[in-house]
Amino acid sequence: MHYEYCSCTDTGRVRTNNEDAASLDPQHRAALLADGMGGYNAGEVAAHMATTGVRAELAAWMDQLPRPLTLAPQQLAEALQTCIETTNRAIYGAAQAQHQWAGMGTTLVAAVFCGTHVVLGHVGDSRCYRLRGGSMEQLTRDHSLLQEQLDAGLITPQQAAVSSQRNLVTRALGVEASVQVEVSQHPLHSGDLFLLCSDGLSEMLGSADLQAIAATRAPLQDKAQCLVNAANLRGGRDNITVLLVQAGPPP
Repeated sequence: MHYEYCSCTDTGRVRTNNEDAASLDPQHRAALLADGMGGYNAGEVAAHMATTGVRAELAAWMDQLPRPLTLAPQQLAEALQTCIETTNRAIYGAAQAQHQWAGMGTTLVAAVFCGTHVVLGHVGDSRCYRLRGGSMEQLTRDHSLLQEQLDAGLITPQQAAVSSQRNLVTRALGVEASVQVEVSQHPLHSGDLFLLCSDGLSEMLGSADLQAIAATRAPLQDKAQCLVNAANLRGGRDNITVLLVQAGPPP
């Protein structure tokens, strides 16, 4: 399988700094995105530590494996979880050691492509979608108060769309010494397009909007820029970051 990668990020129309971070590692077939939180630019620190830390941990683990590299999805899933947990401890330690970073944290969504599967690891409300056959599907489930209320039937999707509690996450990297990581495996088909994004995109655009833009025949980088532009046109209330990964046959 051949993969094409691209990323696009924007501060948005309301915020003055960008606390999102993104990292692409084509060599190890990984894409990572984080959305930081915390005052005095600590959110930027946490997000950067999350993407660079998990990427480095994952690359170090892969590089010590015997060649040719053959990985079972479950083996990769366990490794990804360990990498995220290790990075969580590093962010937590930094927040404890530096008073200006106290209380910092970050969401994370990571996608690693392995043969016939993609392995996802996520914490918080940054998301991964998959476009297949013209249909968009959300593969991750938000770790948020709003999602818990939806699951419990306390609010309707219509109420959730206008709720003031949309940004309250129930899990984040760096806020505690341990973190509960959700890891999943999904079959991979040639032609699949994966969209990783911060909530600055998903709060501005619904699934139908994302599908309409992602399904166009435009080059990958143009699609990413178009998604960011559309979120800004809707108000751009938060930082907007998009990662796209297109799977297909070798060129």
